[in-house]
Amino acid sequence: VLKILTCRNNAQRPPPPPPPKTLFGRDLVDDLKSELTGKFETLMVSLMRPAYIFDAHALKHAIKGAGTNEKVLTEILASRTPAEVQNIKQVYLREYEANLEDKITGETSGHFQRMLVVLLQANRDPEGRVDDGLVEQDAQVLFRAGELKWGTDEEKFITILGTRSISHLRRVFDKYMTISGFQIEETIDRETSGDLEKLLLAVVKCIRSVPAYFAETLYYSMKGAGTDDETLIRVMVSRSEIDLLDIRQEFRKNFAKSLHHMIQKDTSGDYRKALLLLCGGDDD
Repeated sequence: VLKILTCRNNAQRPPPPPPPKTLFGRDLVDDLKSELTGKFETLMVSLMRPAYIFDAHALKHAIKGAGTNEKVLTEILASRTPAEVQNIKQVYLREYEANLEDKITGETSGHFQRMLVVLLQANRDPEGRVDDGLVEQDAQVLFRAGELKWGTDEEKFITILGTRSISHLRRVFDKYMTISGFQIEETIDRETSGDLEKLLLAVVKCIRSVPAYFAETLYYSMKGAGTDDETLIRVMVSRSEIDLLDIRQEFRKNFAKSLHHMIQKDTSGDYRKALLLLCGGDDD
């Protein structure tokens, strides 16, 4: 099971929905669930979900029942492109007959909710020529909204970080450092707190480098006592066909060890074998 599922790409794994019970008159996902257990089962079943269904499913479970898993909302919405967010919203509506934005606003509040809504609207400016005047203006606005202000004007951070293009924001961060003497992350750390702080930091990290953000996420899912298997599975599955090679390189560069080595040390059994097959080579 693990050799076949980890070596196929997403398009080759599941039959198109609704899945035809061909050949043996059975549903493969149901069979996997009945034959496998624990983390290995979770990983194998996750691999059967096409990318947007996987993200929609993760978001649904993050806002289902008592308590909201803000970590999942942050990770997915901070890292996906506007086109990916639009696709996730369409799939969510189709699969669950519900509006994702309505569901998330019903389960969150305050500035954290506001930033999530901005990301869900997926109105980030398209990439194009960067206007130096606007870069300077945005950097000054952020400086005045945070370091120069008693209290913080969170709305300015939300608007600029949630709607400007990636290349524009990278220039804004450089200009901000020149003006203030601080990295934008340091200011967010000082000026905000809680779920909003984590979300804004995730957005900034993804603007700088999505693979570096996921390398860090994977590292902290395994660092120290115990493993955050839910995060480990979610990231390995969702990035396996997008940028896992880049994530491996960032992991090696930033943490002086390979992702392969850390998975090997931190997991066991078939679960470990499957994760290592997904990971691919060892960069040590």
